[in-house]
Amino acid sequence: MTYFGKAAAVLAAATAAVAPTWLLIEQPGPWGAKALRASHLNAAVGRDLERLTDGSGVRPALIRRPGRHADLHRPTRHRVLLAHTAPHDPWIRTAWLDDPAELTALDFAALGAGTHDGWGTPYVGPPLALVCTNGRRDRCCAVQGRPLADELARSGGNDVWEVTHLGGHRFAPTMLVLPHGYAYGRVDGHHAKDVLTAVAAGRVVLTGCRGRSAWERPGQAADLAVRDLTGEERADALSVGPAEPLTPDTWSVPVRHRDGRAWRVAVTRTVSEPPRPESCGAALGTPARMEVTGVEPVAGAAEVPPRAR
Repeated sequence: MTYFGKAAAVLAAATAAVAPTWLLIEQPGPWGAKALRASHLNAAVGRDLERLTDGSGVRPALIRRPGRHADLHRPTRHRVLLAHTAPHDPWIRTAWLDDPAELTALDFAALGAGTHDGWGTPYVGPPLALVCTNGRRDRCCAVQGRPLADELARSGGNDVWEVTHLGGHRFAPTMLVLPHGYAYGRVDGHHAKDVLTAVAAGRVVLTGCRGRSAWERPGQAADLAVRDLTGEERADALSVGPAEPLTPDTWSVPVRHRDGRAWRVAVTRTVSEPPRPESCGAALGTPARMEVTGVEPVAGAAEVPPRAR
């Protein structure tokens, strides 16, 4: 039994990067495969950020505006964006820094848990659209991602950035939208604009959705399955509890609606068939995927008439 309808069109459901909080550092110029250590960002700072954020719930990445990226070696200030994606209190903070080394003093455990402690200032503007374009990591991200980022930037009304790595290269072009943290795969310009219009209204588009980065993969699967089943589009309507492991490859995941309804979602890890490349030009493989095998209402949870939902 499967519950992914719109979300499963590209077999992308529950493949988003797991990151409750994103640390995004503007760094123009070329990016290497490991961009934090292979760009014009100081390599020692990049290594420190990788080490300090490991296991914290914060995912660091480099960003730059769409367009040509001449290697000018000019001193520049760095725009930094911090975004927390949990449904109960998503936020985006921003600052300009002369030296990204200042970021190594942040409390990354607190940031991963959703506490910014007044860092920076609140971001004011449209939703952020981050399109993976790092051709050194995967050439399909450059070939397919850069035209998408350019189109979104030219269309106006969006805050669009190229980003170094979102994972899931086989779904290129990939896009992350903030503050809610839903990721999308194989998006074209029309679809991306629909997603951004929905995000601005606090809604989620299920078509091509890979999941919300706030949760581990079983939780991403459970969230999308309940949305698919109920038609719930509001980004802040559902919360996902910690997945309870039943075996190494199966979980029971609690999902709660803000109106009091609740579900238990059964999730199993399987492999993708038929075999497919896991990145552009790679050999065929069988990447893991999350399959929802059951969605059961929790007895005693609120029964809400359709008109009140």
